[in-house]
Amino acid sequence: MEKEKIKENLKELRKKNKGFLDEFKEFVMRGNVLDLAVGVIIGGAFSSLVTSLVNNILSPIIGCFAIGGFNGWTIKILNADLAIGSFIMDVINFIIMAFVIFIIIKFVNKIASLGDKKDSDDVEDAPIKSDETVLLEEILDELKKANKK
Repeated sequence: MEKEKIKENLKELRKKNKGFLDEFKEFVMRGNVLDLAVGVIIGGAFSSLVTSLVNNILSPIIGCFAIGGFNGWTIKILNADLAIGSFIMDVINFIIMAFVIFIIIKFVNKIASLGDKKDSDDVEDAPIKSDETVLLEEILDELKKANKK
């Protein structure tokens, strides 16, 4: 009797765990979670790419205009050294990243609108008629119907 009760409890526990695992699988396979994961991974890779661009190419060019570059710029307040140059480079990095993302989004929207335009080209664009024209056409149709009777 004790063994049967244990077996029954195990069956119930397996059902609960299976339901939990199925629910977790459904959550993970939901499109939003996968899209978010891909976005985070690509964002991290993109951030590394832009950081490399700024640190290895743009910073030396910008640094040519400042003696010793920006990274050496510090302000000393009491015992603290404030890295103003590093902050300036981080701001430049942010502006570059924002600009590149802006360009990418514009490009993707342009491609998407071209796809929408191809679909709309199949349907002929009828000229837009004014309210007066529509009303006159309706009156004309009614007069034609009345003359046929």
